[in-house]
Amino acid sequence: MTELLKLTGVAKSFTLHLQGGVRLPVISGVDFTVNAGECVVLGGASGAGKSSILKMVYGNYGAGTGRIEILHGDARVDIATADPRTMLAIRRQTLGYVSQFLRAIPRVSALDVAAEPLLRAGVAADEARVRAADLFRRLNLPERLWTLPPSTFSGGEQQRVNIARGFLPDQKVLLLDEPTASLDRRNRDVVVQMIAEKKASGVGLLGIFHDEDVREAVADRVIDVTRFAPEATAA
Repeated sequence: MTELLKLTGVAKSFTLHLQGGVRLPVISGVDFTVNAGECVVLGGASGAGKSSILKMVYGNYGAGTGRIEILHGDARVDIATADPRTMLAIRRQTLGYVSQFLRAIPRVSALDVAAEPLLRAGVAADEARVRAADLFRRLNLPERLWTLPPSTFSGGEQQRVNIARGFLPDQKVLLLDEPTASLDRRNRDVVVQMIAEKKASGVGLLGIFHDEDVREAVADRVIDVTRFAPEATAA
């Protein structure tokens, strides 16, 4: 089984500058792997550090210590120390991310928002839009919305654009931060099937799911993030 992502000794803390520079440890000693064809789910109470782990893997947060290795092409790259140009290449070619919220782009149609990662990867514009439209149909997004900017959509409609945008590229690793939170059951079931298809194609997924039914349907392993609490590590 191919190891796509490996975290070793990862820790994160925040400095509260408005509180006199107080340092707030969040997680410490994070060690786990994500293999090709599996979905690893981060579990634990709110505030345990699940989203911080996802953001460190994606490079939005810097890791205080440790290594975050990803298989990028034929090389293993440490995201924790990667320079910005390398990080952009990793996001373009290897690492996708579906967040809880869509960052709406003014005056850009939903179809173009979803197709944009394919365009960055070199897919022709017509093909990218066709693939985006196919996924919109699957996610039951009304066709009348496709040419409109998503900023005026409901939360569930925006999230379906967000999911399409994240699932369209052919990337080895996909991060999922509550992708089904604002969806009805019909569309949650569609996303569960899409995750199964990604796994079958050899993609490794790392996600957060507070919906128990979804978590049980997609998870190959659940990692309890509370075991990485600084006090637990110190003990």
